[in-house]
Amino acid sequence: MSLSNQDRKIRVLVVDDSAFMRTIIKNLLNKDPDIEVVGVAVDGYDALEKVKELQPDVVTLDVQMPRMDGLTFLKKQMEIKPIRVVMVSSMTSEGAAITIDALSSGAIDFVEKPSGPLSLDMQKVADEMCRKVKAAHKARIHLPSRLTRETAERPRYQKPETYEAPKKEDEGFKELPTKTANKLVIIGSSTGGPSALMEVIPRLPKDLGAGVVVVQHMPRGFTKSLAERLNRASALYVKEAETGDVILENQVLIAPGGFHLVLSGNKEVKLNTEPPVHGVRPAIDVFIESAAKVFKEHTVGVILTGMGFDGAKGMKLIKELGGKTIAQDEKTSVIYGMPRAVVDMGLADRVAPLDSVSTFIEELLR
Repeated sequence: MSLSNQDRKIRVLVVDDSAFMRTIIKNLLNKDPDIEVVGVAVDGYDALEKVKELQPDVVTLDVQMPRMDGLTFLKKQMEIKPIRVVMVSSMTSEGAAITIDALSSGAIDFVEKPSGPLSLDMQKVADEMCRKVKAAHKARIHLPSRLTRETAERPRYQKPETYEAPKKEDEGFKELPTKTANKLVIIGSSTGGPSALMEVIPRLPKDLGAGVVVVQHMPRGFTKSLAERLNRASALYVKEAETGDVILENQVLIAPGGFHLVLSGNKEVKLNTEPPVHGVRPAIDVFIESAAKVFKEHTVGVILTGMGFDGAKGMKLIKELGGKTIAQDEKTSVIYGMPRAVVDMGLADRVAPLDSVSTFIEELLR
């Protein structure tokens, strides 16, 4: 149902250094009767002034801009006055890495940058952008913890001439996992998930004694950057999952965007491109359906922040097979959709604030 009152429209500020792209995004958003673009900004400096002047409900933010880029603006603005931000990102590896940084720094969500007015999927882009702006307007702003901020400040790359591989005695050295796991933790997340995962995975101990699989709703090209970022922050070894990977103790596999993840009886991961489930691929329920039947009572399922109800069916199966379940609480969820579905169905053994989820995972694995 559309909002009839003009004053109740969602007020959006569009930030992009390209006049062409500003026009496209503005036109896409203004076609929705519930959204009004109240201004545009050409870079981070301009955006700081426009946010102060216009007080928008939501900001769409380009990643790469001259003078002040999107990530720098986001961090500065969150210190001044937290706002709801949807990143508009290119599909380049650099764009994906910066987007993951932004999501861990307080941005609610992101959309892929439209390729132009003649794009065959322009309507799909418009629908996604409007849907995510509306969701952001309802979302809680999650400010990054000290743990997340410290990780964001670590260098992403080191020049070859200065890089030295960590030695076994070094604090940052990680033994590559080799032992097949007998216990499995499955973590599902969607909107607000990257920042939530940055609060959970780095808090898990290096001797967790279980394998971990994360299914985060995210398109192809972005999950690799998420895995790299989590690996830098964590004692556990984190990687993007590939066909043939085995569930190993003290290893975290991230389901790659654009693929469903399933598990065979020998604990080997397989990827497929079967149709989306609940409108997403990867889907949490798809992985749980295969994995819970393998690990049975030695499964711990965790549902974090996100829209919709993906994961609820899987959590029911985990419970039926004797496993344990955790749902993030409403207060710390950016979007209390997926966790609410689990809680409302009476499927959560623990309902936990974000900073306690890792503790409950360890408890339920014992």
